[in-house]
Amino acid sequence: MIEIAGYQIAEGTLLLGGLVLLVLLFLMLFLGMRAAARSAKMTEPLVHQLGSLGVRVQQLSDGQQQLAGGLTHVSEAQAAAQANMLQLMEKRLADVSGKMNENLTGSAQRTAKSLGELQQRLIAIDKAQDNITKLSGDVLSLQDILSNKQTRGAFGEIQLTDIVTKALPSDAYTMQATLSNGKRADCLIHLPNPPGPIAIDAKFPLEAYEALRRAENDWQVNEAAKMLRVSIKKHIKDISEKYILDGETADGALMFLPSEAIYAELHANFPELVREGFAAKVWIVSPTTCMATLNTMRAILKDARMREQAGAIRTMLRHLHRDVEIVLERAGKLETHFDQARRDVEGISTAAERAGKRAAKLDNFDFEELAPEPPNVVPIKGPE
Repeated sequence: MIEIAGYQIAEGTLLLGGLVLLVLLFLMLFLGMRAAARSAKMTEPLVHQLGSLGVRVQQLSDGQQQLAGGLTHVSEAQAAAQANMLQLMEKRLADVSGKMNENLTGSAQRTAKSLGELQQRLIAIDKAQDNITKLSGDVLSLQDILSNKQTRGAFGEIQLTDIVTKALPSDAYTMQATLSNGKRADCLIHLPNPPGPIAIDAKFPLEAYEALRRAENDWQVNEAAKMLRVSIKKHIKDISEKYILDGETADGALMFLPSEAIYAELHANFPELVREGFAAKVWIVSPTTCMATLNTMRAILKDARMREQAGAIRTMLRHLHRDVEIVLERAGKLETHFDQARRDVEGISTAAERAGKRAAKLDNFDFEELAPEPPNVVPIKGPE
């Protein structure tokens, strides 16, 4: 008996167990060898595949080397292209920089020129501003002048004088002419009869017109219109009574309004005042219409003076006709003298030609041909 780990086992049983174990080992070894054989058979395709895979790996290695060479070539080509590109870019950058410098220089010059022109324009604007300031002062002065009746009347007289002096000769009018009734007209135009001298008087109803312009409601408009009507009617009546005299002046007179605006207002909104002036033979004129009227008067004066000088003109024409006859007579005598002188010159030419021929014969000793010839001399007559 054998005791193992506190157990008692018989020797026969132990021997039998050893044999069983040994058999199991051999069985396992046999099974392992068969499995190895089967594994070897099964691994043959795998080995073949591994061989093929090695070939492919080699091919891949060769391809990788070729790819590495190609990449190197591509890298070199890319480096060369990059270098060329850099050179081209540097060249273009230089060109662009040069053009930019030129453009900047031109722009700077143009900017400087523009600034100079701008400065000149600013100077001109400053001068214009000074002129505007001065004009504003003049306008204020003009307003001050027009606000006073006496200075406003003087302004109208000055404007009338300027128009008359430009339209008529100096002996065709008289400024501030005194009539037989003691009244003094601003201007008297010396027209022949008919119609006779025509008086012009300057009137400036500014207060009524400004009130009409400033009116803000119907009542103010009506009041300003009444004021303007009263003022114009008074002026028409005064001119008709003072400056239209039988046997001394024409049967009409002119009322000069030194404002185109007032004249337009009368004709646009107060035609009855214009008709009333026509009825009183007082014609209302503005600076423009006054100039046109004076030009018509100038034509009348010119026609009258031409009629006055018609006799003197006819006398001058007779003297001129006699002078033309004397010139024609003397021209005829001079033509006769010229004709006689032409004939004398022709005779002298003929004699000179004959003398030349004889002198040639003497020079050639042609005495036989020198036969006496009757004298043929063309007499030269003196001037008659």
